[in-house]
Amino acid sequence: MSVDITPMDPADAPRCAELEGILFPGDDPWTEQAFLSELAAPHNRYFAAREDGELLGYAGIALLGHGTSAESEVHTIGVDPIAHRRGIGGALMDRLLSEANAHGGSVFLEVRTDNTPAIELYVREGFVVVGTRRNYYQPSGADAYTMQRPDPRAGATA
Repeated sequence: MSVDITPMDPADAPRCAELEGILFPGDDPWTEQAFLSELAAPHNRYFAAREDGELLGYAGIALLGHGTSAESEVHTIGVDPIAHRRGIGGALMDRLLSEANAHGGSVFLEVRTDNTPAIELYVREGFVVVGTRRNYYQPSGADAYTMQRPDPRAGATA
């Protein structure tokens, strides 16, 4: 079986909200309406990971600014716990970073300081910790690292 990464459709919002509730119960999980709002924003790109038609994961990124002021921000990434450690998170991140590479600029994200598997994924993808946001996640009060992946073209020469 293989996982397909495709653009998210509004019909995916209920399942994504369901997964949010499972993955982030203590941190104000996104609702179906939140996903629909994100999908409607023209600068956002959201993707779904499916296996045999079943939505197992989702991810979204905002493409901000233009030219030399371009940057991107990973908004969310989540994978059903029954499908963890199968490379789905990495496949979703690859798709987000492909979008970011085409847009240009650095990529930023926030991640709970205690989410070791996610941090390891982000480090493998070239992200580094650039700061800490105290009490970022609510209502749990968990801290978050702000991580950045520099623009891969920044060091390139023509």
